[in-house]
Amino acid sequence: MKILVVGGGAREHALCKAVVKGGGELYSVMKNLNPGIARLSTIHKLMDEKNVPEVLAWAQEQGIEMLVVGPEASLEVAIVDVFTKAGIAAASPTKAAARIETDKAFMRDLMLRHDIPGRVEHHTFTDVAEMEAFVRSYPGRLVVKPIGLTGGKGVRIEGEQMANKDEVVAYAREVIEEGIGGSAAVVIEECVEGEEFTLQYFSDGNTIKTLPPVQDHKRAYEGDVGPNTGGMGSYSAADHLLPFLPAQVMEQAKVICQAVIDALRRDGSPYVGTMYGQFMYTPRGPMVIEFNARFGDPEAMNVLPLLKTSYVEVLKAMVEGTLGAMELEFAPKATVCKYIVPKGYGVSSLADVPLGVNEEVVSNSGAIMFYASVNERDGKIFTTSSRSVAFVGCGTTIAEAEAKAEAALSSVTGEYDARHDIGKPATIERKVNHMREVLEGRQND
Repeated sequence: MKILVVGGGAREHALCKAVVKGGGELYSVMKNLNPGIARLSTIHKLMDEKNVPEVLAWAQEQGIEMLVVGPEASLEVAIVDVFTKAGIAAASPTKAAARIETDKAFMRDLMLRHDIPGRVEHHTFTDVAEMEAFVRSYPGRLVVKPIGLTGGKGVRIEGEQMANKDEVVAYAREVIEEGIGGSAAVVIEECVEGEEFTLQYFSDGNTIKTLPPVQDHKRAYEGDVGPNTGGMGSYSAADHLLPFLPAQVMEQAKVICQAVIDALRRDGSPYVGTMYGQFMYTPRGPMVIEFNARFGDPEAMNVLPLLKTSYVEVLKAMVEGTLGAMELEFAPKATVCKYIVPKGYGVSSLADVPLGVNEEVVSNSGAIMFYASVNERDGKIFTTSSRSVAFVGCGTTIAEAEAKAEAALSSVTGEYDARHDIGKPATIERKVNHMREVLEGRQND
């Protein structure tokens, strides 16, 4: 089957590897020359991933039979709608279904209308005065979110990126007045405390099949401090839970994910493709931070190497509506993913800097490498303004997986930043202790 993967990041590199491993004939479209994707592809094409007419025309020339979309920006411009209208199947959501990610107000309202558990208190404002009155009267911490897409960097939390209510008001006003995220509106939510986890799942519009949960690390610097990023790395555990995450909470999160799929279908926008829920484990159970209409990045790199079931067969089942009859099999392994990023990433990236990547050394370390937002010129790898290369270690324990990822990362030469603490015992212990303190705080109230 000729399968087109749209996107040129590490997430898409992982998707492409899974397609080829599953027996698919890979074609790719990307705006930057990702060398890993290019090598896997029968044919690759450099073009704007949001130029839907151009992408469709090229796909038709190649006889593409199925579309898989990596980045959310392509979903927002209705690439799936256009392809399906042209008779090409898509294992990704339509523009209407992808609103679960591209419109945060829509997501919160959907959960409210359908009485889906895991809701946080939220309010949407278009009027600055009304917003300010609410913020100044609210007794707890708040989270400010632009409604639309901001590359994972638009969310700010009181007590972290915003010191007090004055800064909450100032940022929320900026979001409204400057239309950050593409809309002159802002979503303001209560801030819930606990530990975040990502639950990714496949959907055929009716049934979901979940993948092992993953914990991402968004902050740029070690110790979980510094500016928010697209994600510096992540880990998963061999028991397909997480060290702080009980099975019961995982099951509650699955119920929420299924309820969202049911709600979208009842509202006339059936969701076909991969989705993930970003949850906060709290004393109230799993609370929804957001949903995303795609695989996570870096979380895709943690779970796809573990998938023993053919990914191509999963894609077919999603499109054909037969996912319920399929049992997914995953290797009982832990994984740790660590990203190399440009110097200054999260504030001001140092782009077009050469990186020395010895793929043989990486392979000998036992890790898997995924190229992200890089360019290849004359056989050399250069940074862009976004993340560069991801290294994933797999092992029987998180510690074993971390050692493999670290060995691979440390072999790279050049100027770059990275978080070496991801997956290390002290970092895991900090997460577990924090979750225990949060739960005990509730019990002591």
